Amino acid sequence: MGYVRVRARLWNVEAGGAVKEVELLADTGAIYSALPRSVLEELGIKPMGRRRFRLANNQVLERDVGIVGIEVEGLKTHTIAIFGDEGVFLLGVVTLEELGLQVDPVQGELKPLELLLMSLLG
Repeated sequence: MGYVRVRARLWNVEAGGAVKEVELLADTGAIYSALPRSVLEELGIKPMGRRRFRLANNQVLERDVGIVGIEVEGLKTHTIAIFGDEGVFLLGVVTLEELGLQVDPVQGELKPLELLLMSLLG
């Protein structure tokens, strides 16, 4: 088993324009995707608020979050991204689920996720 890294295309969903290609580490321990603040700012993405996060070392910190367009393996969505530190390129589980993908740790790749649509209406 190793790390699962994927290529992704990012863009500003509000303004369009520039597209940035990056490599992301799929991190099933991260709720949201995290990208360097400089990358999000380069795309013109503005923070829409701040959220609190607990790190693996139990430290709690606050970070800005914003909405970014993302495409992975031909699948596109809009997702929350953390304005992270330089060098941090993480694909979190919320984004994976929005894309309909899951991590296959045995094969070291992403694979389609069986999406659920539950309804009490017949």
